[in-house]
Amino acid sequence: MAPGSALAAIYTARRRPPGMRFHHAGIATDDAVGLAERYSELFDAPLVHEERVDGMDVLFLDLNGSYFELLEPHEPGPIESYLEGHGPGIHHLAVGTDDIDAALSTARDCGVDLIDDEPRPGAWGHEVAFLHPGSTGGVLVEFVAVE
Repeated sequence: MAPGSALAAIYTARRRPPGMRFHHAGIATDDAVGLAERYSELFDAPLVHEERVDGMDVLFLDLNGSYFELLEPHEPGPIESYLEGHGPGIHHLAVGTDDIDAALSTARDCGVDLIDDEPRPGAWGHEVAFLHPGSTGGVLVEFVAVE
């Protein structure tokens, strides 16, 4: 692409709130323990957190400061529905932010449809908010409040 192309503005864009970074890939599975064992061996990614939340087993594996979040449902809900419709795989991508309210404000300013208008409790004690995939190129995006 030529330096004066439409992408030139993207290279210099600084509109995002400070402190944004990739946080995790949320992966829907019907066997979180089995997948954790596979990823731990394959990627040398240790299990660093596990909990049951919203009727799901949630396991986090560390990959040098970013995570795989493995989601295995045990009750009806969005992840069970996702597995029924799509099978196992990437459910969402998460961006960590130092200021989740500013991140949501920026999303609104950019015309992004929000699933969560306000942050809500999520896994591992973080506040989270989801953006509608219809506004983000077909990808379900999650903001995660991090310190």
